[in-house]
Amino acid sequence: MILDRITLILTVIGALNWGSVGIFNFDAVSWAFGGSTSTGSRIIYTLIALAGLWCVSLLFRERNHRRVEDM
Repeated sequence: MILDRITLILTVIGALNWGSVGIFNFDAVSWAFGGSTSTGSRIIYTLIALAGLWCVSLLFRERNHRRVEDM
């Protein structure tokens, strides 16, 4: 599902950003959008938070994968 991939990408971006905050004290989102309280930063932070919540649903979904040998 395309939405799953988008949310996973956003979650990884968020994780990398938090890693850079923890290791280097550098917030890339804040830097790119002019501060942590700017509208752009708040939108990105919100999208990443929603993506993280969506990824929680991935933990509880059943996957129906077909292997090539089964076909």
